[in-house]
Amino acid sequence: MTFVQIIEYKTSQPDRIGDIMDRWLAETQGKRTATHAVVMSDRDHPGTYMEYVEFPSYEDAMRNSKLPETDKIAREMMELCDEPPVFHNLDVMREDRL
Repeated sequence: MTFVQIIEYKTSQPDRIGDIMDRWLAETQGKRTATHAVVMSDRDHPGTYMEYVEFPSYEDAMRNSKLPETDKIAREMMELCDEPPVFHNLDVMREDRL
């Protein structure tokens, strides 16, 4: 079953977080289990961002989470956030391609 994690965070430094994510993509090439990611900004709440990350399964997400590169990047990202991120862990129940 497809698993999605939505990471909600607040920062005044979105470009630096983007740089961190670019580095994570390069460092985890061939190792990561994430298959799709989208970063979004909240129009109604400036400085609030969400990242949608898709995995083939919950187990794949947990393997990705245990990568040393993921742990390192998560710590760096937390330092740039104005408050702790909120993680939404979601099992996909239905998917329609429109």
